[in-house]
Amino acid sequence: QVQLVESGGGLVQAGGSLRLSCVASGRTFITYTMGWFRQAPGKEREFVAAFRRSSGYTYYADSVKGRFIISRDNAKNTMYLNMNRLKPEDTAVYYCAFDPVDLSGTYGNRLVYDYWGQGTQVTVSS
Repeated sequence: QVQLVESGGGLVQAGGSLRLSCVASGRTFITYTMGWFRQAPGKEREFVAAFRRSSGYTYYADSVKGRFIISRDNAKNTMYLNMNRLKPEDTAVYYCAFDPVDLSGTYGNRLVYDYWGQGTQVTVSS
């Protein structure tokens, strides 16, 4: 089992920045993918960004590329989502997710993630 706890959401003006945190605990895996997803009211949960442990690569949705960056603190078992130049359309509940299988090419598919955090609200005002 893996437990994920997100924090760092809040209200910010357009053009501002926020940093979300996801702390992982529980079972240790050699390879995994950790991802960020978001869900706006009335919309499906969508992929935002991911990190694959096996390759060390990070991946981003086109809508956030160049504005959002994943960073990690392995000593704290924490993954961060650094969000810059925020837009009102970034408003959503943001979720951290964990995939212990880590198959190539699946990082954007929410169905492959077995573990999810409770979510943290991000609201960007115009």
